[in-house]
Amino acid sequence: MTVAALAPAPAAESILQAIGNTPLVRLHLPGVPAGVELWGKCEWFNPGGSVKDRTALSLVTEGERSGALVRGRTVIDSSSGNTAVGLALVGRARGYPVELVMPSSVGAERQRLCRAYGAKITYTDAASGSDGAIQRVREIVAAQPDRYFYADQYRSEANPLAHYRGTGPEVWEQTGRRLTHFVAGLGTTGTLMGTGRFLHEGGRGVSVVAVEPDHGLHGIEGLKHLETALVPEVYRPDVQDARVSVTTEDAYAACAEVLESDGLFVGHSAGAALWAAREVAREAREGVVVALLPDGGERYLSGPEPTR
Repeated sequence: MTVAALAPAPAAESILQAIGNTPLVRLHLPGVPAGVELWGKCEWFNPGGSVKDRTALSLVTEGERSGALVRGRTVIDSSSGNTAVGLALVGRARGYPVELVMPSSVGAERQRLCRAYGAKITYTDAASGSDGAIQRVREIVAAQPDRYFYADQYRSEANPLAHYRGTGPEVWEQTGRRLTHFVAGLGTTGTLMGTGRFLHEGGRGVSVVAVEPDHGLHGIEGLKHLETALVPEVYRPDVQDARVSVTTEDAYAACAEVLESDGLFVGHSAGAALWAAREVAREAREGVVVALLPDGGERYLSGPEPTR
């Protein structure tokens, strides 16, 4: 196979200009019908290592634009990990102190990355999950509202806006405007909401498929089982055309499969999206399916390994 040389990336005045325009890679998972093209949107190519760099940058820049974020204020939010890293990166690059509230169960790799960027971390009980972190950050902000800019990824429209402006147009153009199905997990839900809203406009005819764990006590970090969790205020059920439930075991197995078939080492939420995307492909039998792969597997090395 001949690999074409890529044009060099443009010079940038800031690392934040490297956020977005991530690669779309053709995938060859076993069991995908011959009439379907399956592609993965590889979000770990963002400088902070995940799709949440897009969200973090949008939260901060929209905060600046509105006047809610000014010099002297600290950026604060709750996160299960990737948005925390993104905010720590963006805050450091823009010159804002950052405080983060996260469950103590968040992977060691993401905790260390946040501290490396200079962020302060407050931990909440692992058993309360991301919902417990949300409740705690709201208490902190309520006690000192003038000290903080609360990024509030679960309620701020700047979250889906990042994907309406970026991720949606990217996958549409990268597939030569042939995209038929877009598949992404539900966490804060911003990725699916923003991308889906863009893809539903203009008569594009794209089916938007949401992915969630099959029950509340799951092991797919970054995803929410909406029936048993605090539902993010940015979530709009009418944006999704279908919803697929994935077991933790199937998500982990898909991580191992794509490593074997394509050499991609992906995170567990990416595995969930891939498992669901294959199910979508089997039902559709033809079309162009894109699975949003939020991060790489290196952020999960201290946890369970994908099984073969």
